[in-house]
Parts: sequence; structure tokens; C-alpha cells
Amino acid sequence: MPERTYSILVVEDDPAVRNLVSTALESRCYRHTAVATGKAAIASAATSDPDIVLLDLGLPDMDGVDVIKRIRTWSNMPIIVLSARSEDADKIEALDAGADDYLSKPFSVGELLARLRATERHLGYREEDALPQRSVFTNGGLVIDYAAGIVTLDEAPLHLTPMEYKLLCLLAHNIDRVLTHQYILHEVWGASQEGDLASLRVFMGTLRKKIEDNPSRPRYIQTHVGVGYRMVRV
Repeated sequence: MPERTYSILVVEDDPAVRNLVSTALESRCYRHTAVATGKAAIASAATSDPDIVLLDLGLPDMDGVDVIKRIRTWSNMPIIVLSARSEDADKIEALDAGADDYLSKPFSVGELLARLRATERHLGYREEDALPQRSVFTNGGLVIDYAAGIVTLDEAPLHLTPMEYKLLCLLAHNIDRVLTHQYILHEVWGASQEGDLASLRVFMGTLRKKIEDNPSRPRYIQTHVGVGYRMVRV
């Protein structure tokens, strides 16, 4: 079976960055469309249904966070933010709005392509989960139905972003095992640079807010300072 070629929507108003990203995608034979405004991004996402969106936040007509919110009203397509905003508050706002990953400018072409490969793997996991098979993970009140891609806590559904879901599944598959920061970065993002630790901490923080009664005293996900994280068997 031939390898699938994913389609990508690039949303970037800076011509230099847009050309850089487009050239990088063309070098790897990605199908892609590039637009420069938020309104064009929303229209293209709705009509062409891309597999992945690369989104700048500082657009001329509207904030990229609002673009994320609009797209999330009808689609769970992965959205990777490319932004010069590097503060944790900006990352949290974008992730809470529904972004799946956050890459701070300036970034290297290699790092961008690594994030895309990680997102492709996640899309592949989704397709595998759609197969007629059923496997359920249970830990206390936390239940992950891998086949359906559904997570519940005390029988109430949890609304996780694709990246939060992948992090949770990775921890669940390795329950009671300490996973180092480097291992998680490699498995989830396909990267191991120390600079990515900030993104990992942000995602872990948003995940904990959704599954822990008291995120400051977590029950399910334990932090091993300077090492990594572990899902505790409840």
C-alpha cells in the first residue's frame, strides 16, 4: 500500500516565514495550501478539510486563537501553532482554545518537520483506533477506550485535545513506570531538545487540570522532579 500523503494548511502573514515553511513542505512532498489571513484560514479549513494546520497567531485581520476556536466548532484536525509569542500564558491560551502543539519562533526546519512527523503518527493512531477492535484501560475512575478514542473520569466524558490524549495514553501504557522527559518528547513530539520541555510542562498542566481533583496534589500523574512523569496505579 502506498504511503499516505498528508495535506497541510499553512496560515502565515509573513512572506519570508510562509516561503520558508512552504519550501520545507515541498522538499518533503507534502500537499499544502498557504494563506495569509484568519478569514482565509477558516474558509480553507472548511472547504478543503486539510489533515494538519500550521497556524501563526499574529494575523492581520484576527487573532490566531480565534481561528482555533472557530475551527474547533466543527473539526478536530490537528493544529500546530507557529508563533513569536513564547510566554507560557500565550501557550496555555492557545492550547486551551484547542491547539495540539506549539512551536515558538524562530524554529528550525528540522524541528518543524519533526513535529509534523509526530502529528502524522498521531493521525495514524486515530485511524488504527477506528478499526473494529476494543481495548479498555481502567485505573480507578479513569477509563480510556482506545478503540473509540474516548476518555471518561468517574463515568463523565473528558474533552481532551489530541496531544493531551496521546500523552495520557503514553503514560497509561507505561503505568507505574517513570518516563523521562526525553522519552516523552521523543514518543510524542519526535524531538528531544531541552527547549521543548516548556511545551511538555504546559501540556501536562492542562491535562492535569482535566483529570485531577487537585492538580497541585495529583492523584494520577506524579512528577519526578528533574526526571519525568509517572502514572500511578490507583
